[in-house]
Amino acid sequence: MLTPDHRKLLRLPDVLARVPYSRSHLWRMEKQGNFPRRIALGPNRTVWLAAEIDQWMHERIAASRENREG
Repeated sequence: MLTPDHRKLLRLPDVLARVPYSRSHLWRMEKQGNFPRRIALGPNRTVWLAAEIDQWMHERIAASRENREG
């Protein structure tokens, strides 16, 4: 079961504040399967799960550190 924090939804400005990429770069990464997919709540509202964004960031950090050690 998801905790309340894991169910937190992020709008695009929130994602851009956490991830240092442009909006268009995020769209490209998402399309390529390299970034968590957004969730359509309605015709004019998309969000991301905070837990998925956090997991994506942790994976990038871990991969970066592995590359430096190896």
